[in-house]
Amino acid sequence: MKFETLIQSGDWKGEKHVPVIEAPEEVASGEAFTVTVSVGKEIPHPNTTEHHIRWIKLFFKGEDEKFPFEVGTYEFNAHGEHVNGPNTGPAYSEPYAVAKIKLNKSGTLLAMSYCNIHGLWENSKEIKVK
Repeated sequence: MKFETLIQSGDWKGEKHVPVIEAPEEVASGEAFTVTVSVGKEIPHPNTTEHHIRWIKLFFKGEDEKFPFEVGTYEFNAHGEHVNGPNTGPAYSEPYAVAKIKLNKSGTLLAMSYCNIHGLWENSKEIKVK
């Protein structure tokens, strides 16, 4: 079995599990810019003890590069767990992360998310460096 058979994708406007990458279409070489990655932007994803997004990973693959570079891993560990029972805890983390990065070549931002019920999901966004 290969990972490619396990990773799902879709339009984030109609599928709540797809990671959404928000970043400029074009950036200046070597200048920092902000990227946000989230799950559930258009259709909220449940954030319960039983059903939640565990993590999001963000990568960048430069044009003509063989491998991607990991930008960041964002874990979401509070889902209402408590000794009094599921969904009674005082804290819930939302699947939303912000990264500030610099690029010196054009390429693709790639994000992967993990839902504890529905598995792995992916999305990508091209970014041009001028």
